[in-house]
Amino acid sequence: MVYPHWLSPGANSWQLTAATLVGLMSVPGLVVLYGGVMQKRWSVNSMMLAFIAFALVLVEWVFYGYKMGFGNPWHGVSHSGFFGNFIGQPGQVLDHKSLQAQGNIPLVGKTGFPQSSLVYFQFVFAAITPILMLGSVLGRVNFKAWIPFVVLWGSCVYTINAFLLWGGGYFAQKGAVDFSGGYVIHLSAGVSGFVAAWVIGPRLARDREIDAPNNLAMVAVGAGLLWLGWNGFNGGDPYNVGTQASAAVLNTNLATAVAFLVWVGCDYATKRKPSLLGSVNGMIVGLVAITPAAGYVNGFGAIAIGAAASVLVYIAYNYLARLRPFRSVDDTLGVVYTHGFAGLFGGLLTGLLADSAMAPVVGGLHLLKWQALAAIWVIIFSGVATFILLKFVGLFVPLRMSDADMEMGDLAVHGHEVYPSDIPSLAFPSGIPAGALATITSEAAPAT
Repeated sequence: MVYPHWLSPGANSWQLTAATLVGLMSVPGLVVLYGGVMQKRWSVNSMMLAFIAFALVLVEWVFYGYKMGFGNPWHGVSHSGFFGNFIGQPGQVLDHKSLQAQGNIPLVGKTGFPQSSLVYFQFVFAAITPILMLGSVLGRVNFKAWIPFVVLWGSCVYTINAFLLWGGGYFAQKGAVDFSGGYVIHLSAGVSGFVAAWVIGPRLARDREIDAPNNLAMVAVGAGLLWLGWNGFNGGDPYNVGTQASAAVLNTNLATAVAFLVWVGCDYATKRKPSLLGSVNGMIVGLVAITPAAGYVNGFGAIAIGAAASVLVYIAYNYLARLRPFRSVDDTLGVVYTHGFAGLFGGLLTGLLADSAMAPVVGGLHLLKWQALAAIWVIIFSGVATFILLKFVGLFVPLRMSDADMEMGDLAVHGHEVYPSDIPSLAFPSGIPAGALATITSEAAPAT
């Protein structure tokens, strides 16, 4: 077979591999993490909410979302400035040319792999963002309301932030950088999740008081998939298999290891026991904080970002959470801290620590200024837009489950639960003594 002259089989292979690694972070990574970290009666619901978001975003993405984030700028308001460079023109990417032509982001440049690889790679980023946000509202968000909200949020919020920073839009033109989503994904998800938790309201009192994971092994598996999946998250963003991709992968793991260890150290320093859940939070903080900087800093910068972000988020998670408005909002998994704060700190530290020998990005006050302005935009826009979209969806379907459904959980919403408490479908042959039947039944039922 004759390859097009622009196609690099190596670059294409890595891009598809990287995209698959990122996809595995959501399915099954966050699916099993959420399913394990929530109480037993919310396990199925948590997994279903993540699954359906992944599917919804792909359909929206190929019909119009991708081009809104990475297409030609829309000049319906202005031909220059912010309003001439904040969103792309919507359009499908399903015809043969879109699938097989050379990958191209009009304001950024062409790639060495097909457009379909680029579309899929950017899809898995678009999909994981609302799934991360979901962590703030688990245990009470209405499944029927989540469906339209995901589509609207992906269409109206994610695409704009992506175009502004990744698609060559206004902030990118001014010099702001976000290597792989510290702002576009994590800061936006943290802020939007916090607003959603505030609008929808808290979980039932007993859920907030007990709040015990049903399966820590599932949590560990999900966390492991996140850690190693992040190699594709940051390693795929240079769009090639060169030195920057390798450096980004090593920096990602280095910052994460440091953040994990520092979090454990903070637990000991504050007389706490180093729990698995707490340590996973430290791991996630490292992954998130290095994301905007992975290909722009050297190894010393990666260590500094991992350590600083871990300490800062640890303080926010354990102490800032006691102050208003944070104590008044039931952010189920603390997404505003592990993603919002970590993404913000990582983006700002990129402004200070970017090494021009690693990439053509120079750290300093000028870069820090635009990093701060981009962060302010993402925080305000994502928060306000999320509030408006939730209120709009709430006009047609309740955002919050009824109290009766929340009392029952998975059985009320999906008709089954993760660990069935009885086995009504078991059929036993006649002639088995009643005592033996009781023994079989008790051994078949899982411990809860």
